[in-house]
Amino acid sequence: MTKTVKTPDLTETKAQSVLREIMAGDPVRIALSILLGFIIGAVFMVVFNDQVVSAWSNFSADPAYAFSTIWWTIQDGYGALFSGSVFNTNADNFIDGIRPLTETLRFAAPLIMAGLGVALTFRVGLFNIGATGQIMMGLAGATFVSTRMQLPIVIHMLVAVLAAVVFASVWGIIVGILKARTGAHEVIVTIMLNYVATNLFTYFLREPNILLEANGGGTPKSDQPAETAKLGQLFGSEFAMHYGVIIAILSVIFYWWLMERSTFGFRFRMVGHNASAARAAGIKVENTFVWALAISAAFAGLAAANQGLSINGGLTTSIEAGIGFDAITVALLGGSRAGGIVMAGLLFGAFKAGSAAMQVSGVSPDVLGVVKALIVLFIAAPPIIRAIYRLPKPIPKLLIPVSKPSKVSK
Repeated sequence: MTKTVKTPDLTETKAQSVLREIMAGDPVRIALSILLGFIIGAVFMVVFNDQVVSAWSNFSADPAYAFSTIWWTIQDGYGALFSGSVFNTNADNFIDGIRPLTETLRFAAPLIMAGLGVALTFRVGLFNIGATGQIMMGLAGATFVSTRMQLPIVIHMLVAVLAAVVFASVWGIIVGILKARTGAHEVIVTIMLNYVATNLFTYFLREPNILLEANGGGTPKSDQPAETAKLGQLFGSEFAMHYGVIIAILSVIFYWWLMERSTFGFRFRMVGHNASAARAAGIKVENTFVWALAISAAFAGLAAANQGLSINGGLTTSIEAGIGFDAITVALLGGSRAGGIVMAGLLFGAFKAGSAAMQVSGVSPDVLGVVKALIVLFIAAPPIIRAIYRLPKPIPKLLIPVSKPSKVSK
């Protein structure tokens, strides 16, 4: 008696395989990490809101009101974030309505530029957390050129931007040389150089004839950048957004070309995957470290130029605004890819732009700090997200056949 063998549905099996690969991929995991961060942020809004606590103390008398206060608290908080960072639905005209989006782009530009620099070192197998110090040195170079030199318009701005890039790159080269020649760990070196650069920049602001403002009073502050050196406003005086956004766009294009299309980028990626194999292939790994840290710092220098050449008034020590450390988060969230860094920079730019509106609505802007920290935590610990959402584990690439085995003749 013969048995009928049921042929498996190959189409369904292939569809399931594709779905599994999508759900196990990094984009889905990152998106779910962001969603979970916002959910926990909403919990913080509710738990620490006095109106919600009062409503739930009288839950037995009016349960519907208790639940509605939760809904309205979350809606007001995240609604204010949207209105303050994307579009103000209560504005009287279109210009006022779209201004929050331009502010998000303005805040996102330096985060994207600095994030590209940190991401570059990630892909080379390094961990550059010295963007803060590199930005400070870039600020020193840009401020010196913009306040102590007189050049024609446009040329003055370009020279000031170039000075920021050069000063920051030199600070990165120091790390690269110490890493390549002495084996010093780049994390320790960049942390220490952050302190050196910050205090050196403060010294420059306090010392006459370097960066210090003439008759600046007790607060160390530089002279105002010359009008010929400033980054001009893109859409006139109605918006604060300036040409730093254009520099950020060009930086993203250059980073993508460098890492994905250039021979230099191929060497960077090869060293990042396996330094020993790269050395065996003839690549000078130590020199690659120096170049990677120099170019990484150059991106931080662009962020410094964005900050130092766009202000009305002199620079103070707070001009860095935490961009150097936020850049690490942006690079992690963006997966060290150009497109991902743009999206992460826009998200964090929206947080900065919308925090004031959230505070006006009665929600502490510190909630956004909690959300950012949780997002980084979840991205840095993939097993947590896979366990919560029951995501499949990624299939190791080495186990995926890339071609059919050839037939062996008998």
